[in-house]
Amino acid sequence: MTKKKKIVFVLPSLVSGGAERVMSFVAKNISKDHFDASLWVAGYEKKTNYDVSGLKVVYFNKPRVLKAIPSFYSHLNKTKPDIVISSISHLNTAMGLLSIFYPKTKFIGREANVQSVRSQYQDGKKNRAFNIIPFKKMGYNFLDLILCQSKDMYKDMNTNYSIPKKKLRVINNPITDDFKLKHQDLAKDNVPQFITVARLKKQKGHERIIKALSQLSIPYKYTIIGDGPEYDNLFGLISKLGLKDYIEHIPHTNEVSKYLSKSDFFLQGSYVEGFPNCLIESCSVGTPIIAYKAPGGLNEIIDEGVNGLVADNDEEFIDNILEATSKINWSAKKVSESVFKKFNKEKILSEYEQLFMDILK
Repeated sequence: MTKKKKIVFVLPSLVSGGAERVMSFVAKNISKDHFDASLWVAGYEKKTNYDVSGLKVVYFNKPRVLKAIPSFYSHLNKTKPDIVISSISHLNTAMGLLSIFYPKTKFIGREANVQSVRSQYQDGKKNRAFNIIPFKKMGYNFLDLILCQSKDMYKDMNTNYSIPKKKLRVINNPITDDFKLKHQDLAKDNVPQFITVARLKKQKGHERIIKALSQLSIPYKYTIIGDGPEYDNLFGLISKLGLKDYIEHIPHTNEVSKYLSKSDFFLQGSYVEGFPNCLIESCSVGTPIIAYKAPGGLNEIIDEGVNGLVADNDEEFIDNILEATSKINWSAKKVSESVFKKFNKEKILSEYEQLFMDILK
């Protein structure tokens, strides 16, 4: 019998986030016949927001990745894994630098965003030690492979960070939950229900969505799910534009799929994404997307007129809302099928398993 390959998945934390969801999902569901998987978390067990039952999890209970590095080093010495796969850029940098000491282990960095664009919206103080360019570039160069979530990310890493194509691979995010298709298509005579699920930060573009909605002459209801540093600015703007009666805010919920099913359209305002899980989840239940054009997998998810519309600017975004709500006959079943055929969990898990086998050849 072939010996199982030992894989360690590494994350800064298990708080709510796309990288945390996907990495914990893959670690938990990867083939147990071929792989012995475990998950290492730099942060605190009490902040775990994902189901990791049945998975070997080690929490280092540190406030920052930098403080967890000695623990990573110690555990790498003890376990000697065949593969280490990390996610989020500052952790990837740290693991790349640590990889120098473990030449027999293959190190994979799963990139979480289109970094050259995201850096324009990032707090410069956050993870400052790892964002110093020489450290980041050195760390990434020492990684054996960088896993990209989208073609835009692949291009960004190759063009703007000089990572050779032979060290890059693309695997999209999977639909991690069993989303149920909603029962009804959009009724044209109903008040349209819009929704956005995203952390309240500048990168996510809530402000331009709100300004666009303020120019609509049709009735609507807009639900914003998420919390974050832009709360005061956004709800100050909502009050200023007189939209308080049109907008509902839900800071956090474990029933996102229920709200997606009750909505008619998902509004996406992001300036940049890695590969937006919220969009494939929305489509999974049959709710189409109205989005601004942005790098980060949008062109791999949205099939124009089938599961959504994409705008180049504010005027076009408003026009798309009006067209989507009054002219297009959307089919919830077709919206759902459009993403399941590309991003179902069996397909994506198979791609991860093939990646792990390939890197060990």
